[in-house]
Amino acid sequence: MTGAGVSAESGIPTFRGEDGYWRNLDPAKLATPGAFAKDPGLVWEWYRERRQRIRNAQPNPAHKAIAKLAQYAQEFLLVTQNVDDLHARAGSSKEKMVQIHGDIFVTRCSRCDLSRHDYEHEHEHESEDIDLPRCPRCEGLMRPGVVWFGEQLPWDELRRVENYLEDGPCDFVIVAGTTATFGYIIDWALRASRDVGELIEVNPDETPLSQFATQRVRESAAVALPRIVDQLVISRSSKL
Repeated sequence: MTGAGVSAESGIPTFRGEDGYWRNLDPAKLATPGAFAKDPGLVWEWYRERRQRIRNAQPNPAHKAIAKLAQYAQEFLLVTQNVDDLHARAGSSKEKMVQIHGDIFVTRCSRCDLSRHDYEHEHEHESEDIDLPRCPRCEGLMRPGVVWFGEQLPWDELRRVENYLEDGPCDFVIVAGTTATFGYIIDWALRASRDVGELIEVNPDETPLSQFATQRVRESAAVALPRIVDQLVISRSSKL
């Protein structure tokens, strides 16, 4: 499981701390249905800038280490809170990844179920007074395909995680770069590692999950994950 701390090392600001502020605005107050209803143009301007920043960013060693682990693991699932595409660009398979907070490059209708992927053909550099995107089917306002504060997690993605957990506990659970302030992170981590699994937390700071971790690594993900993954790969190879 990964959070914003993993992508922060690729230059993607987190929502927490002054580095995450945009034009002196708190992003946590922009990423809400209420903010979009009040000023959709402002919200879209922010998301267009975020999309462009992500396009310009590159996966870091943490993203690459996770993709490597997936290649060696017999069973693997990556659950990420990150809405960027850096895990995918590092080589992580969409089939083995759940973006529990959505995909920033998806644009979907706020009224009907139409959605599209806007990575390639969207022109983020256009003028700030660009028309708000409208749904070609129902004329509703289009919005970024992410989960905003106060919204429910996507049912299909929740089901994918639950189906994986129902198959039994994992040998290793790694939780990296997340403050674990959402209860589902702790719940999934404990269920995945129950009884037999090792729970490794990678985070420079203490989190609500720390008390449950069997191993706490107080380093950044880009520093710690390549080493942890190499150790796991060597350990697994020696048992074959």
